[in-house]
Amino acid sequence: MIYERILRPLLFKTTDAEFIHGVAAFILQHNPALPLIAPLLRADDEPVQLWRLKFRNRLGLAAGFDKEAALVKAFWRLGFGHTEIGTVTRHAQPGNPKPRVFRCPREGGLVNRMGFPNSGADAIADRLTRLRLAWGKPDYPIGVNIGKSKITELADAAGDYLYSFKKLHAVGDYFVVNVSSPNTPGLRNLQSVEALRPILSTLQAANRELGEKPLLLKIAPDLNYADIAGLLALIAGQGLHGIVATNTTLDHRAITLTETGGLSGRPLTVKSTEIIKFIAKETGGKLPIIGVGGVFTRADYQEKLDAGASLVQLYTGFIYRGPFAARKILRGR
Repeated sequence: MIYERILRPLLFKTTDAEFIHGVAAFILQHNPALPLIAPLLRADDEPVQLWRLKFRNRLGLAAGFDKEAALVKAFWRLGFGHTEIGTVTRHAQPGNPKPRVFRCPREGGLVNRMGFPNSGADAIADRLTRLRLAWGKPDYPIGVNIGKSKITELADAAGDYLYSFKKLHAVGDYFVVNVSSPNTPGLRNLQSVEALRPILSTLQAANRELGEKPLLLKIAPDLNYADIAGLLALIAGQGLHGIVATNTTLDHRAITLTETGGLSGRPLTVKSTEIIKFIAKETGGKLPIIGVGGVFTRADYQEKLDAGASLVQLYTGFIYRGPFAARKILRGR
């Protein structure tokens, strides 16, 4: 309550949302008190097994917050059951010009046009390798979200994704193919079955050679159900292990903010849940779904699970609810 009533209003007075994000990340990474108070932050474990991976609970952190894999341990201490780092691209890139993150407090939303800023697959693979050596492998799977480098032509996307996948394969527990961010020019064109098939085929061939790990596709909430059905058929044909529903939306009708970019948070809650329901029905509940979009409370979390999700993630909900978000959600607050 202290965060939501006192700290958040103060933080939100600063209009540079990305700067505040950086400050929060620094505190999470370097706060010496965090290991000491970690037991107080954790909710009771609700263990689940999926893809032969053990999760201490079904709630994870979505890709986008920890782009550099610098906060993996911090979010474990904050009580999450898994984390998804990235989006990681083959080439290091600065992302889009700033400012590029904007809050919509009245609607509980966030608009971003980050454009995958990250230090590249090589650097992030090295960082995760060092983490694995120092920390081992607890019941806290680390997902890796991979995207296309901005400088790579769409026609060369398969090779770009493949490089990142192979570089990170040994240090990730599951992988998510991100073709649904609205902030890299042309990226969403890769969501068509024809464009996506060679990418997924290339990745799955490498996956089998390297030792198969869960490979999932992340989709946009702006697809119609016919398009989603086509992608589900492709996923089945390529033998993928699941789907992440959903990314941010370009539909800004629910907010008054006029900035461009992907909208996340409360305005996406219902839409993402309806898509989860459709996927679960279309696949007979057999395809594992990670449900993302507008998760702020235990009720939001439970609705995603009831709709058919196997795991649930939050991002904007963490920004609005603060460091105790996982504990609050899992304990029903």
